[in-house]
Amino acid sequence: MYWAEFLTIAIAHFFAVASPGPDFAVVMGQSVRCGTRSGIWTSLGVGSAILLHVAYCLLGVALLLSQSPALFNAMKLLAAGYLFYLGVQSIRNSLIQAVGKGEATQGPAPSAARAFGLGFLTNGLNPKATLFFLALFTVVIDPNTPTTVQIMYGLYLAVATFLWFALLSLILGIPRVRVFILRMGVWLERAMGAILISISLQIALNGV
Repeated sequence: MYWAEFLTIAIAHFFAVASPGPDFAVVMGQSVRCGTRSGIWTSLGVGSAILLHVAYCLLGVALLLSQSPALFNAMKLLAAGYLFYLGVQSIRNSLIQAVGKGEATQGPAPSAARAFGLGFLTNGLNPKATLFFLALFTVVIDPNTPTTVQIMYGLYLAVATFLWFALLSLILGIPRVRVFILRMGVWLERAMGAILISISLQIALNGV
């Protein structure tokens, strides 16, 4: 009965999750620097944050944020600051490597909780994700769709997001792929840092 609605959601989600953004940058960075395990835990954090977006959409908080410029701008600045911090840290690591060995190597893998938290915060604070889910739950999903069905949509979106980035982690964790990327040395760190800083400035200065 709701297959047409679900198909629209699935297609919209596919294009959203496949487009490069902060989630892609952090999962790629973790997978290449620290291995597949760290990338998968980061992916799990990203996927779990989807449930946060779904929850506040169902509770009407997303609509409140969209109607309150002050609250939404505060969230944007918080997200921009967090991504800027990650970008600066990445570039800082590249400078340390340049002084040292001059090339990127596999770093110590962060704990599962830390990798999960990195993914969760990166997606959970992303204002673009807020607007995406607000659009889904106010425009695409019919108000008469039962809450249980909407919850099922949310679970699908969370699982699909995790599987997408987990697959990315597995690919990037292949030894030959990692060695090829790591040969770029400090330029990998600088590229990831520049991407995150660019996204943070776009959010802070140009809106979403």
